[in-house]
Amino acid sequence: MFWFMQGLCFLPVFLVVWSSCTFIVPYIIALFRGDVDIIFPYISDTGANPPESCIFGLMTFISACAGCATIYARYKYVEKLSEQNSLVKPCLNKTTLWLGIIACFGMCIVATFQETVVTSVHDFGALTFFITGVVYIILQSVLSFKAYPYGSSICVCRARLVIAIIAAAAFFPTVICAYFVTQTTLHRHTYDKDYRFHVVSAVCEWIVAFSFICFFLTYIEDFKIFKLRVRTEYED
Repeated sequence: MFWFMQGLCFLPVFLVVWSSCTFIVPYIIALFRGDVDIIFPYISDTGANPPESCIFGLMTFISACAGCATIYARYKYVEKLSEQNSLVKPCLNKTTLWLGIIACFGMCIVATFQETVVTSVHDFGALTFFITGVVYIILQSVLSFKAYPYGSSICVCRARLVIAIIAAAAFFPTVICAYFVTQTTLHRHTYDKDYRFHVVSAVCEWIVAFSFICFFLTYIEDFKIFKLRVRTEYED
């Protein structure tokens, strides 16, 4: 059996690979078409014009679905651990579940409402995704330490904490600097008054996005050791 076929390992593996492609593929297409600048455009800028907008929307939606599946599987895994040792409170586990689902819903909004068409709704979806996503990985880091030594190793727990700190630290410049960005064009120039704010905001946005990917990468070892089964009961 291949390593990615053990347990539910394929869920985080698929999520990490597919999400990485979701950010990179539209960027490459937009770059070759001349729709964006090579120096750190916003992620949404890479999916603003067709055909990359269609690819970005579809891939983002699939990433959101894979994210929901992975987040739910993680929830059931922690729930099973809690039955054995009661180290993790069920309410905290459920809170992280719903935060993760809301983050995925924010991704769906970003995929559906394009930046250049319905800006306010798109920005709301992006803000929802980033806020709930950052809080989700912070709480999951807390859960990992609470469940230790059951579940993840101490190295994985520390890695999750570091990733969560990086994501949280990068989130604030993303939002704050974006507030001072006044232009909505896809092409930027160094002489633009808000150019520095744009670069800082865009760079931090990419950092937050790939922090999420790296965080789900730490799920792989945990997901090798459990499976989920659906039980069907017939009632007369």
